[in-house]
Amino acid sequence: MSDEPPLSRLDLNLLVALDALLTERNVTRAAARLRLSQPALSSALARLRTHFDDPLLVRRGNQYDLTPLAVRLAELSVSALEGARRVFDSRASWEASSSSREFVVYGSDYALATAAPAISRAAKAEAPGVRLRFVLSSVAFIEDVAQRLVSADGLLMPHGVVAPMPHVDLFSDDWVVLAAADSPLPEGALTMQTLAERPWAFTYQSRQAFTSAGRQLEQLGVDPVVETVVESFVNLPMFIEHTDRLALVQRRLARRVCRLGDVRVHELPFAATPILNALWWHPVHDADPEHRWLRQLAVAAVGDQRFR
Repeated sequence: MSDEPPLSRLDLNLLVALDALLTERNVTRAAARLRLSQPALSSALARLRTHFDDPLLVRRGNQYDLTPLAVRLAELSVSALEGARRVFDSRASWEASSSSREFVVYGSDYALATAAPAISRAAKAEAPGVRLRFVLSSVAFIEDVAQRLVSADGLLMPHGVVAPMPHVDLFSDDWVVLAAADSPLPEGALTMQTLAERPWAFTYQSRQAFTSAGRQLEQLGVDPVVETVVESFVNLPMFIEHTDRLALVQRRLARRVCRLGDVRVHELPFAATPILNALWWHPVHDADPEHRWLRQLAVAAVGDQRFR
């Protein structure tokens, strides 16, 4: 028999209070947010402190700090609340054309600049009341992606970045090199020696965050001289123009971002492994008819001729 207390013994209203308290870090502001009296929320805080055997909020001068346990609970409470909302928002039947549901999809700025606008346009045409919230993913999100996707609708990310999870493939892409237009490098003259000698602007450079083409460079014996790291594919042109730096960027994105800086696109002197982009989700969403609609919409959107 499980030692865990049954849910019937727990007051789930305390979860709402917990989330507000950990977000606001102030009883008065949390009470105003929930439209409750301050004594009522103070009582809820007392019950939470007893339940967790932890003060949760600790006064530091004129403000409150979260305890280490409260820091962990802050992220868990968001996921738990979103899960509860999904339970009570579920319907036996669902029509996209009359829905006002919000879908939350994470992705790199590359995904948000390529696939996301196409998906948004398709949703507007098919379900004008539906709202899509696209959120920039982070290294922390990717490292805890299984847990994070419980309370999100999906992640736009290439294969090889996240552990195997349910997904649908969307589109493939390959890599090119950006160089400043006023660089002495002539068009199409890239060699492996040039890649080894020139400084680079990289988007990611850690064990958890890297590009497949950047890793392939190392496997081919090129140890890139990384002069600057900017965790954004879209902003790379601004770090390349008027310098002798090089940068790796996806071909589909290069078409869109070259206008942001005075840069040119060059072909790689080796066959970089293409990337296959997909929409990933948590298994909890497998049977959700609303989520199935989102997956089908994403596939249709990137298959549209306007996306290509």
